[in-house]
Amino acid sequence: MSSTAQGARARARIEVTAAIKDAARRQLAAEGAAKLSLRAVARELGMVSSALYRYFPSRDDLLTALIIDAYDSLGETAEHAHAAAADAGPVRRWVAVCEAVRAWALGHPHEYALIYGSPVPGYTAPQTTVPAASRVGLILIAILRDAHQGPGVTKPPLAAELRLEADRMTADLAPDLPPETVTALVAAWAQLGGLIGFELFGQFNRVVEDREPFFRHAVTRLAHGVGLVDPR
Repeated sequence: MSSTAQGARARARIEVTAAIKDAARRQLAAEGAAKLSLRAVARELGMVSSALYRYFPSRDDLLTALIIDAYDSLGETAEHAHAAAADAGPVRRWVAVCEAVRAWALGHPHEYALIYGSPVPGYTAPQTTVPAASRVGLILIAILRDAHQGPGVTKPPLAAELRLEADRMTADLAPDLPPETVTALVAAWAQLGGLIGFELFGQFNRVVEDREPFFRHAVTRLAHGVGLVDPR
């Protein structure tokens, strides 16, 4: 086969793969991840199921691809926000990343629900999702690492009963940071997800009306909670 024909086949495969994933995202929006069906995706695209299986052998393979795409899109958004705030202090960098995560979630609610919502029955994410899933967390770790190498950080308190677990998390996540900082970071990450989830899934209705400044205030408090302090 000529290189031209091989290139054309490769391009066609990329286009069909993208079309399958786009159709699957529409199904996520309409039915939710638990009801994702390869047969339904094939029907929408006018394909026979056996042809679609050559691209994604199972529903789980398609889900994994969608999950990785969502994490990568979110991670890229957060990385751009971090780069744009590179000259700012650590608190402002933290807030900029958190605001970017919120903006992405509001713009991609069904994809956010796929990666941070209820688990899909019968599906277990493989290790191949971990690099994409880690991108936002690694940015927050980088902000803390930079702060620890210069001015702009304090060490959060740590309960004695958490010392062993804090040491374990630190060894797994960021061995060059103090356990006090890593423990506070894990808690802040969970609280960030809670803030976004409450807004996205309606728990703030009739409770918080002016949500953007509320979110900015809350994530600034989270920055202080992990020990970040903008130098004066």
